[in-house]
Amino acid sequence: MKLAILSLLLGSASAFAPAMAPKATSALGETVSDLETLSKKLNPIVGYYDPLDLSNANLWGLGDEMTVGFIREAEIKHGRIAMFAFVGYIVHANGIRWPWPMTLEGDAFPTVTSPPEAWDAIPDAAKLQIFAFVGFLEYWRESQAEKHYMSGGKPGEFPAFDSKFIPGGALDLYDPLGWSKSRSEEAKAAGLVKEINNGRLAMLGIFGFLSEQKIEGSVPALKGIVSHYDGEVMAPLAKSILPHISLP
Repeated sequence: MKLAILSLLLGSASAFAPAMAPKATSALGETVSDLETLSKKLNPIVGYYDPLDLSNANLWGLGDEMTVGFIREAEIKHGRIAMFAFVGYIVHANGIRWPWPMTLEGDAFPTVTSPPEAWDAIPDAAKLQIFAFVGFLEYWRESQAEKHYMSGGKPGEFPAFDSKFIPGGALDLYDPLGWSKSRSEEAKAAGLVKEINNGRLAMLGIFGFLSEQKIEGSVPALKGIVSHYDGEVMAPLAKSILPHISLP
């Protein structure tokens, strides 16, 4: 569904702008060597695969360790959103929806079985609320972590909501059921490997769904399973909030 695309590409500016910190002169976190070791655990057959050489891109001139921290966080975050999107796609495709009204006016949730069409049927005001919530989560992750993921912090960790800022506190999104607290470090590491692999598979899955809907036959395994979509996957709103720009 389009929420995956929006969350990946829009979200909040903080998702793409690192916290500016002094350039590293010593190891702050993971290195390319650590990526190579992790890659063997993720996929012993393929191993280390970085065709665009992103791990050595020295993003914003901040050094290799910060660059690795950024791309590690980005992959985990995108994988989690893709897992939500993949499950959400299947739910919508099977006509499952909330029984209560979608809006205060009493409008029901869309009854279509094409997830992108369901997104199109949502009022833009509701979409903007979703964007605002995603932006808040991005802000909280970037500003409240004890140690930033580009400075030796743990990639994928989400800070718990603090009752000093949010009355009563809120659900710990990183470990909502408290299971991680009692797990050994080895079990946590194994769980992270599974999460990354599941996220990668989900990213392929959700884009496979959308590709087949837009270009029939592009994913032969899904031909006849998902319906054609005539809309624009990359247009999140019915009416753009950006000024009209005419290209020559």
